[in-house]
Amino acid sequence: MTTQNREDYLRALYILHEEKGQLRSSDVASYLGVSKPSVSEMVRRLNQEGLIRSAPYTKLQFTPKGKRMAEQLTSKHRIIERFLKDTLKIEGRKIHEEAHRLEHAFSNESIEKMRRMLHNPTVDPHGKPIPQVKAHG
Repeated sequence: MTTQNREDYLRALYILHEEKGQLRSSDVASYLGVSKPSVSEMVRRLNQEGLIRSAPYTKLQFTPKGKRMAEQLTSKHRIIERFLKDTLKIEGRKIHEEAHRLEHAFSNESIEKMRRMLHNPTVDPHGKPIPQVKAHG
């Protein structure tokens, strides 16, 4: 499994939890536009890595480690969106798409510098809260 793929799933799980208050495999499949078997395989792997807890026919849950990682990934994405909007003056849907491509390329050190340069923003350009966590790893 690629790191990028794992990161995409963790961030999707975080966003779905933020929006719906729960984590379900079917919601992840719909959100990411992937098959339910693909989600099942990733859920199995994330469970093995200790990032989520899952059992058949139950909702998914983050472990503390998984939640921390998902918050960091979401924060990174939303800081990049803020930078694209505020500094580069990129508009509309392009912000999210561009941030998605860049989130896998920027180092955590660069993200922290970007966060400070932007004066530690608390919301992304879409009004969603930016988790206030330091990027690690």
